Amino acid sequence: MNTEIKKAAVIGLGNMGGAILSGIVSGGILPAEAVKGADRSEACRKKAEGLGVAAFSEAREAVNDADLVILAVKPQSLEELVAEIGEIKKSAVIVSILAGKKISTLEGYFGVDAKIVRVMPNTPALVGVGMSGICRNGNVSDDEMSEIVGIFSSFGEAAVVDESLMDIVTGISGSGPAYVYMFIDGLIKAGIGNGMSEETAKLLAAQTVKGAAEMVLASDISPEQLKINVCSPGGTTIEAVKVLEEQGFEDTILQAVEACVEKSRVMGK
Repeated sequence: MNTEIKKAAVIGLGNMGGAILSGIVSGGILPAEAVKGADRSEACRKKAEGLGVAAFSEAREAVNDADLVILAVKPQSLEELVAEIGEIKKSAVIVSILAGKKISTLEGYFGVDAKIVRVMPNTPALVGVGMSGICRNGNVSDDEMSEIVGIFSSFGEAAVVDESLMDIVTGISGSGPAYVYMFIDGLIKAGIGNGMSEETAKLLAAQTVKGAAEMVLASDISPEQLKINVCSPGGTTIEAVKVLEEQGFEDTILQAVEACVEKSRVMGK
């Protein structure tokens, strides 16, 4: 990869940080020897070392010569982390996946001249099919942004958005897997309740959701029309859809997303 980013550091090697680290190395973004990680957990460090990455317990040791610093810790740990890191190279791009932390907040810690990219990924990144929303401040060049998008695309898809939309990114894709898991769980329970084994019900439910999602992505047809196409007049599907409509299924989803968005906005204040 022709890149200006030669060395990277991932601070926080839990589920999401670990997925990002794996994407960088396994996806061929950077060689393992050009990447460092940091985490207080020995188990997390050992996973990173399994990829050939040098891993440290102190963040300061990982960032000293990094061109790219990815912050993948809990949002409430930001102030403590900044103190621990100390000085970051002026030319480095700082990528934050800290939920609710605005670019202006990060600039307050790292300086208004700092190159800041804010990302909201989601947990399916752990299996290579994540979805990330990405925005930047004016100090990040187009080429640098392209490289960051490439990193987050290495374990799924990435969409560049305005920062004003990051709360709704959180509501749709950041938290969205939880809503989908609830739907799948409901289908599984329905299968079990009607005499099916849990294993078979899980396969039927999860593969159906996966297939429906693939159809939405592969087609120019709207989800509404795809739904209509499944509903034969007088058939079985339309009876189920009627119940969902009567119970306010779509309105409930809208309300859930709005609650998530509002919480994200509060966290950002």
